[in-house]
Amino acid sequence: MQRKARQALDYPLLKLKVDAERHVGLVRVVREAHPSARIIVDANQSWTRPLLERLLPQLHELGVELVEQPVPRGDDAVLDGLRSSIPVAADESCTDRHSLAGLAGRYQSVNIKLDKCGGLTEALAMCAEARPLGLGLMVGNMCGTSLAMAPAFLVAQACMVTDLDGPLLQRLDRSHPIRFERGVMRAPDPALWG
Repeated sequence: MQRKARQALDYPLLKLKVDAERHVGLVRVVREAHPSARIIVDANQSWTRPLLERLLPQLHELGVELVEQPVPRGDDAVLDGLRSSIPVAADESCTDRHSLAGLAGRYQSVNIKLDKCGGLTEALAMCAEARPLGLGLMVGNMCGTSLAMAPAFLVAQACMVTDLDGPLLQRLDRSHPIRFERGVMRAPDPALWG
């Protein structure tokens, strides 16, 4: 992780995948290797509320800006009354517009994924409905190609956090791929759409 963090010095925002055993130590290693990075932690449903409460002060001290989906989908009610110095975002628990009301008051943000919600129209509707509920916006992906990221790029214009690195994780991408430079996603080339 230290080596990877040093290789990512040009990236202003890093999202770290953690679990119930590997969490604060991992953040500490990355923070030491890349002191200026903005850091988001994705617990991928692996934490309990007691673990979350124990880790929050340490994560706050290390400058973590967001904790994504700490508890399992369906257990969201365990977050009722949580007082967190770091915003908590729903990912797996955020599916479509119908899921938003159950997330308000438990999470401070939602991660909208077009593959999960059904596409661009639903994603834009989710953006419009999440705001009045007091939910911040994030857009994510399910490791698609540039063609899958192009409509998500439109959603990203309304979001505080953009996690659309799917094409970077592909061995082969589409013709006219989206360009990423130093952690910045460029607007899709019109030729991508065919």
